[in-house]
Amino acid sequence: MLIQKLRSDGWESLLENVRSFCERHTILIPDMNAPYFDVLKSLRRQGKQKQMLLILSASLNPRDGYRSFNIENICKLAEKFYPEDFLGDEKIHLQCELQYYGLDVPVHPYLKNLSTLGDLCHGLVTTGKADIYPLVDRLLWLVLTLPASTATSERAFSAMKIVKTSLRNRMEDEFLRNYLIVYIEKEIAETISAEEIIDSFYLIKERRAHLK
Repeated sequence: MLIQKLRSDGWESLLENVRSFCERHTILIPDMNAPYFDVLKSLRRQGKQKQMLLILSASLNPRDGYRSFNIENICKLAEKFYPEDFLGDEKIHLQCELQYYGLDVPVHPYLKNLSTLGDLCHGLVTTGKADIYPLVDRLLWLVLTLPASTATSERAFSAMKIVKTSLRNRMEDEFLRNYLIVYIEKEIAETISAEEIIDSFYLIKERRAHLK
C-alpha cells in the first residue's frame, strides 16, 4: 500500500528530487525512453566473428605438414576479414597463388617441418618464397597481427560492459569513445598529470573558468 501510495502521489516529487541531485552533482540522468543497447548480444556476435576468424586463419597453419591447408577458407578469410587489403583482381590472383603455394611450400626442405605462422612467415622471407607468393605473404602478416588486435578488442568490450550501463545509456558516442580510451589505456593515462590536462583544456579555446 505504501509503494502504491508513493507511485500515485509521491513519484513526481521523488523524480524531481533525484533530478535536482543529479544536476547539482553533475551526474548523467538516465533516459528511460532511450533505445536499449544490448552489450551482451554485441559481445556474443563479436565472439562468433572472432571464432570464425580463428578457424579460417588455421588454414594457413603449417603444423603437421600443412594438414589444415584449405584454399577456399583462406580466400574466404581474405574476402571477409581483410577486404580493404585485397582490392580488385588481387582476390583472384590470391586464389591462383594458393594453388601453386599448396604444391610448392609443403614439400620444400626448409619449409615443410614448420609449426607456427611466425616460423612460416620468417621461412618465406628466408627462402625468397615471399617474393613468389606476395599475396599469401601479405595475408600471413595480417593474420599475425590478430593476437594484438584481439587483445585490444577484448579490453575494449570488457571496458564497455562496465562503462555503458543501463544508468548511462544517454552517453553519446563521442563521450563514450573518449571515456573508453582513458579507461582502457590506464597505464598511459596515469602518466599524464592534472596540470597537463588543464593546459590542454585551455589551449582548445579560451575559458571563463579558472582551474588553476
